[in-house]
This record gives sequence, structure tokens and C-alpha cells, in this order.
Amino acid sequence: MPLPVQSLRLADAREADDLAAFLARLIHYDRAAAVRMQAGGGALAVFGRPPSFEVLAIRTARLAEAVAFDVTVSAGELLESLSGAECAVPGEVTGPPWAGVLPPRGGWRELPGLPQVREMRGAVAAAVAEFRARDEALPDERRTRAERDRIGREIWSRTVGGTGLPLRAVHAAQSLGFLRPGVPVALLTSGTWLRLRTPYGSVALRTADPSSGLGGLAVTPR
Repeated sequence: MPLPVQSLRLADAREADDLAAFLARLIHYDRAAAVRMQAGGGALAVFGRPPSFEVLAIRTARLAEAVAFDVTVSAGELLESLSGAECAVPGEVTGPPWAGVLPPRGGWRELPGLPQVREMRGAVAAAVAEFRARDEALPDERRTRAERDRIGREIWSRTVGGTGLPLRAVHAAQSLGFLRPGVPVALLTSGTWLRLRTPYGSVALRTADPSSGLGGLAVTPR
């Protein structure tokens, strides 16, 4: 779809620096990463999906002026276009499947039971150590990608605290720089989605079985 703007001005250079850091982390996991950009009401939301974590990562930024558009672009090209608080909007790319199904914009309510940040970071560190130990203990004949994937799924599917949030979502938040020591965090739910929100960004994931249909998902045709 045609873009109503060719460039953006973020509210200040710090917003641009935070967005650049987010994009760089996405590219670290996938050099060909795409992101979906949605602007409206003086704010920009950028959605990405780092491989292996099975979550959507969301970074927002304040804009210096109100614009409205919705486009999927190359994360690398977007990063290269950032210059101070200025940001050129790259040409649209064919979006990956996840870009057509985003978390709902409203209807979120907070859930209890989320551990403190220190506990969650400790749980991630313990899980990484466990995976390495179990991987090293595998005999040569079982040291396969399938066996490592099985161990990884077992560990990262565990939930944190008294919530249904899988540990892989916490790992993603930490790896993307969202889960920093001492920051306030919240666990939210809306329909079939869970969202771990921090001041530096959010991760969201579906809780329903994808084979059961779209249910209450927010689907935007592309």
C-alpha cells in the first residue's frame, strides 16, 4: 500500500537510539529480519519476531508529529535509515506470515503472579546453564539437532511463577534488552495473547493452539 509519508521525525535522539538498539538485536538473530511499523496518534510501534523464541517483540517510540501508516519493511534498511532523530521509511517488503497477525491494541488486563525481575533473570541464567549441562552430557550418538531441540523445548516451555508465561518469553525479553535490573514489569492478557511489558519494550505470544483457529486474534489483511 502507498506510504503517506517518506520520512519520520522521532521525538528526540534517545528514542532513535533505543529503536536502533532494538533493530540491531533483531538483526543479530536474523540478518534478513523484517519488521512491521504502525504509526498513529504521535507514536510508532515496531514489531519483530526473533527466531527460536517464538514470540513477537514490540518496541514503541514517540514521534515529533502525528502521522499514520502501516507497512512492513526490512529491519536492516530501517536501521541504516536512522540519522539522529530522523528516519527514512524504507520501501515495503513482502511480510512474513507473522506480520499479518498482531496482538490486539486494547482490552489488556494485568495478571498476578509475575516474579520480580531479579528472579526472572535468575531463572533464565539457570535454564541456560541447565541446557548446556544436558547438552554436554549427551553421548555422541544422541548429539543431534532433534535431541537438542527437544531439550530446549522442555526447558523453555516451563512457566514462571504462578503464571502461564513460558520461560522462553522471559529469555527473549532479556536477550532483546527489555528486561533490565530494577525496571517495573507487568504481565498482561487480552483474548488468546499474553504480553510481558517493560519500559524498554514488550514481548507477546499466543496462548491458544495455532491449529485451533484464530479465535480472538487481531488479524489485519496485508
